[in-house]
Amino acid sequence: MSKELIFWSTAQAVLQKDFIFQKSSFGLTIVAIGTSMPELVVSVTSALEGHSDIAVGNVVGSNIANMFLILGICSIIKPLEFKKQTRLIENPITLLVTILLFVLCNNGNTENAHLITKTEGIILLALCAMYILYNIVMAKKGESFDAENAGETTEAQNSVNILKAIFDVIIGIIGLKLGGDLVVNSCVAIAEAFGISEELISLTIVAISTSLPELITSITATRKGETDMAIGNILGSQIFNILLIIGTSAFLCPINYAVSYNKYMIVLILGTIMLSLFPFVGVKNKMTRGNGVPFVFIYALYMVSLVMFNG
Repeated sequence: MSKELIFWSTAQAVLQKDFIFQKSSFGLTIVAIGTSMPELVVSVTSALEGHSDIAVGNVVGSNIANMFLILGICSIIKPLEFKKQTRLIENPITLLVTILLFVLCNNGNTENAHLITKTEGIILLALCAMYILYNIVMAKKGESFDAENAGETTEAQNSVNILKAIFDVIIGIIGLKLGGDLVVNSCVAIAEAFGISEELISLTIVAISTSLPELITSITATRKGETDMAIGNILGSQIFNILLIIGTSAFLCPINYAVSYNKYMIVLILGTIMLSLFPFVGVKNKMTRGNGVPFVFIYALYMVSLVMFNG
């Protein structure tokens, strides 16, 4: 079974139109966790096998791809709408969580590398639990928080085949484990065979591969007119990639963080700031095609710079 097939199947599982929680805050949390599973499996496997560069680079690279490439493409297809909850709560949370990761990664005392400790992993996991709790609370509030969408209701919510959903989850978990092992082992082999750094492999091939579910989910949501879901899925994935994935990986095995990742972290922070400003600058509450084109261009420059300076 190829990793592409595994990731595609996982994305399709979370994209079922009648998914019972799809329109709720908690539903988007489930979708975000689902699309972050490849990153989780790959990063945890990498950390346990002593490949910290892949564990960290996978998360940083995936978040950069999510931010610039996926949201950029989606906004080019159709302008993306920021709901009230997104622009006032989730955008700031994403920014704060990203800055927190940067701080935790740079609070060590070695010259060339720092350690993301088990304690720091516990902190990230505790924040992840709080974020899930926040989404549960918001889900109970329904759409009342977003006054502009207060009249919306979901249809066919009771049509989910629960047994099929459970079966799909089990198959997906098995597939993800196999896919995670395949990705890590293949990337290490490529790095050794061609003399390429694990940092470059993780920021490019691994990051794009594990971002396929987010790409498929967000583009599909955008084409169906669910533009707020496209943004919610990406922001949720950004948050879970940091809190859940780095937190779990560090808890199981402390991660060596190379300071060379700092420049990519800064790019990610700046991109998150730009995204947070879009609802208030230019077209109100929208990420327009004019915003999306520069995002995709920035991602292209980022990829070129990776190949030129890390080859």
